[in-house]
Amino acid sequence: MAGYELAQINIARFRLPADHVANRDFMDALDAVNAIAEASDGFVWRLVGQGNDATDVPVNDDPHVIANMSVWRDVDALAAFVYRNPEHLAIMRRRKEWFEHIAVFQALWWVPAGHRPTVAEGMARIDLLAANGPTAAAFTFRQPFAARDGTPALPVQDECA
Repeated sequence: MAGYELAQINIARFRLPADHVANRDFMDALDAVNAIAEASDGFVWRLVGQGNDATDVPVNDDPHVIANMSVWRDVDALAAFVYRNPEHLAIMRRRKEWFEHIAVFQALWWVPAGHRPTVAEGMARIDLLAANGPTAAAFTFRQPFAARDGTPALPVQDECA
């Protein structure tokens, strides 16, 4: 068992309330995409609220902001799901239909194996990334850092632009 696992958070702000008909395709896809994530090689854990997703978990004072958090074996396992899974890519390619632009919307960081990060921890990592750029404490797919135990992190090209 590795000493570290990769945590990730990504946030989004709905253009319209989550339950608006304009967001139906996104909301309807959540269960299937989450099931694919959970069945993916390297998946460890994901944040879940009252339903089978995390759309009801408070992120901040803005009810239109949602978070997705998960833990993976390593950067490559997460990247395989994010950038090479057709169902996930199909949703990512449509994100501008549902969500406003956020400059820093995602952060990756290493956690001790078995640790499950909180939304507050994830938001702090986004703030670190926004303030300092990629560092070992909070980084991106394009500028990853290795874990303290030497688990490698190779840069990943964003294939959904």
